[in-house]
Amino acid sequence: MTGNDKSNPNEDVLSAEALRKQILETQLADMEREDKLRDRKREELNKFTDEFFHKHVGEQERTMIRNVVARAVKEGKMEALVYTFPSDFCSDSGRAINNADPDWPQTLQGKAKELYDRFKEVAQPQGYRLKAMVINFPGGVPGDIGFYLNWEPPVT
Repeated sequence: MTGNDKSNPNEDVLSAEALRKQILETQLADMEREDKLRDRKREELNKFTDEFFHKHVGEQERTMIRNVVARAVKEGKMEALVYTFPSDFCSDSGRAINNADPDWPQTLQGKAKELYDRFKEVAQPQGYRLKAMVINFPGGVPGDIGFYLNWEPPVT
C-alpha cells in the first residue's frame, strides 16, 4: 500500500438499516411465494371440488383404479387403496365412516357415491369388497377418506 491510498475502510460495510432492509425484502418475497402457492392450492381444491360434485367418474379415473389394482395384484396384495377424497365431502364430514356405521354409504356424495354405486352394481357381485376408512387425522379430526378394494377369498 502506498501512502496515497485514501480509501474509506467503512466503504464495504453495509449499514444495519441496509441489512434490515435486505431481511425485510427476503421475508416479503417469501410471503409472496407462499401466497402464490396457497392460491394455486386453493384453485386446485376448487377445481377438484367442482369436478367431484358436478362431473362423473371419467375413463382416466377408471383406468387409474385398474392400474392400481393391477400393481397390487402383481405385488401379491389382496387389497388396494383405489380412491381418496376429503371427509368434508361426506354429508356428515366422515363421522359414519370413522365410526364404522353400517349406514356410511348414505353419507356419500358426488363421485364417491357414483363409485360406490358402481361397486355395488358391478364389482360386489363378482366377489369384491369395498372398505371405506379415514386415512388421516389432521388436527385430530377426520381428514381424507380412502376406498379400499379387496379381493381376498371370503372367510369361512
